[in-house]
Amino acid sequence: MARTTPLNAAHRKLGGRMVDFAGWDMPVQYTGVIQEHEAVRTGVGLFDVSHMGEIEFKGPGALETANRLITNDLAKATDGQALYAGLLNPAGGFVDDVVAYRFSPEHIFICVNAANREKDFAWMKANAKGVVPVDRSDDYAQIAVQGPKGFALVQRLANKDLQGVATYRFTTGQVAGIDCIISRTGYTGEDGFELYCPPAKAEALWFALLEAGKGDGAVPAGLGARDSLRTEMKYALYGNDIDDQHTPLEAGLGWIVKLDKGEFIGAEALKAQKAKGLSRKLVGFELTEPGVPRAHYPILVDGQKVGEVTSGTMGPSVKKAIGIGYVPLSHAAEGSTFHIDIRGRPVAARVVKTPFYQRG
Repeated sequence: MARTTPLNAAHRKLGGRMVDFAGWDMPVQYTGVIQEHEAVRTGVGLFDVSHMGEIEFKGPGALETANRLITNDLAKATDGQALYAGLLNPAGGFVDDVVAYRFSPEHIFICVNAANREKDFAWMKANAKGVVPVDRSDDYAQIAVQGPKGFALVQRLANKDLQGVATYRFTTGQVAGIDCIISRTGYTGEDGFELYCPPAKAEALWFALLEAGKGDGAVPAGLGARDSLRTEMKYALYGNDIDDQHTPLEAGLGWIVKLDKGEFIGAEALKAQKAKGLSRKLVGFELTEPGVPRAHYPILVDGQKVGEVTSGTMGPSVKKAIGIGYVPLSHAAEGSTFHIDIRGRPVAARVVKTPFYQRG
């Protein structure tokens, strides 16, 4: 039996086409993936991301405890700042990619992927030295308000000025009279917020946002648009583009790794990999012949499989067939060419600069 978010009834009421996603009953689309994608790029779209997990560290030593588990450096962050980071195994592979929120040195809040909620919590509990983490996943619903008109929409309903909440900063306050963590983050490449609220108030918040955003063309958006939007940005999806067999350095996420901050799990493996040099790298490519790359299609060099597509789509905003995948370092530079095996047909592809989509 698939799990449901507090917005399940709302999705059905709005005609969402429901699918199983990581054991959750979630809307893949409402009116259509392309319409929802375009709404987020030009106006505003609402996503239910309540299936994500939230894990909290509270008390003296919370910052130090959490910092030993993640690749980024909470000690260098300020209160009210969020950091994108990795949780790694000792070999340097991803346990998950997360967003860590620093409320204070004694209060750290980490958002984890839906598919990894239980696994991540068990891993954190087993590896935390100091403060014992608490799983708060069922205490929060989460709504992502994304698009160029997203800021103004949330601001109209908020009880405080949000102008000072820059990208990857957050605050607490009320939106439509509902207590929220108001975080200027997202997974679409557009401006906007992710709002964490009590599950019992999620439906009221969802419909208040849709109602207040009518003039902006606000629409509910499903997993399909979320996937095409993040692929155009080359944002990694756990289980596709990153996993326990690939490191942040290979995934082009070296910027979320602070090797000089002191001990964290996976640091030694990353130092060794850096010293030795990479053998493969995650690249973005576009097809130069007709076709659409999909996850798991083989990547070929001279007719031999050297990797596979990890994510791929026909990008609605870039109007090109684009994909992501790991290739040998020899074929990772911009302009490098190879072929994608699309159902037995080799289709030419070229490595391009990412993100594929540039905002504004």
